Amino acid sequence: MILRLEKAWEEMVKRLASWLDSLIINLPNFIIAMLVFVVAIFLSKYVSKLTLRLLEKSSMQRSMKSVIAKIVSILVIFGAIFLILGILDLSKTFNTILAGAGVAGLAVGLALQGALTNTYSGIVLSYIKQIRYGDWIESNDFAGEVISIDLRAVTIRQTDNNLVYLPNKLVLENPIKNFSSTAQSRVIFTCGVGYSSDLEFVRNLVKKTISETFESINSEEEVIFLYTEFGDSSINFETRFYIDSTSALEVLKAKTEAMIAIKKVFDEHDINIPFPIRTLDFPKDFRKPAQGA
Repeated sequence: MILRLEKAWEEMVKRLASWLDSLIINLPNFIIAMLVFVVAIFLSKYVSKLTLRLLEKSSMQRSMKSVIAKIVSILVIFGAIFLILGILDLSKTFNTILAGAGVAGLAVGLALQGALTNTYSGIVLSYIKQIRYGDWIESNDFAGEVISIDLRAVTIRQTDNNLVYLPNKLVLENPIKNFSSTAQSRVIFTCGVGYSSDLEFVRNLVKKTISETFESINSEEEVIFLYTEFGDSSINFETRFYIDSTSALEVLKAKTEAMIAIKKVFDEHDINIPFPIRTLDFPKDFRKPAQGA
């Protein structure tokens, strides 16, 4: 038993000595490999920035330029890995890894199916022209300004300055409403006036007020005024006009300014904006005390 332990100890010492010799012999290669890896990290960042600069003059979208820069950066890292394997004389090991990469790739692909779908969708979104940086869009019940399109999600900034991260797959598969696809946006607001009002006078007054409030409106004819219904307590109307903006926030601001202006001129001309009124009908003898009380 003691002889076996001694032999095992001697064998272990020999192997440790051989490993130490190998480490000392290959120490320069390890140092060079580490330097190559560090240089590759910095080089990938520099190449990414350089790629963005070279693509600035192209007509591609900003998001597509960013995706190309990231791909070039990844290729630099992969090239450095191949070089490191050659320095460490691990090319045979790399061939073995490639041989098993098929099965491993299938397993990883199934596990990362959602992530890969978002990556592919991000590349598609970066290429199409229906959505760009700075556009005001509405998708998946969220609306805001597009500030980023990467390989995972589309980031939009809402009117309250909160950020929403929409997975690329959902944006690509669902309808997208792009408010920035045209040079103008339409403002619509509704109101009502009392039944005693002069309807023609109200119509002319509203159209005149709107045209004078907004510089983008050249004449009263560009303001659409429509009476919509006889309401319970008012005659309701709808006013439509365009402003030179594609931002949903600017549309809300224009609607606010229009409402302030309309309320002011209505007060000046004693035009009433009724509120709902409930009439209670009591029997004539409801105040008489009940018999026997």
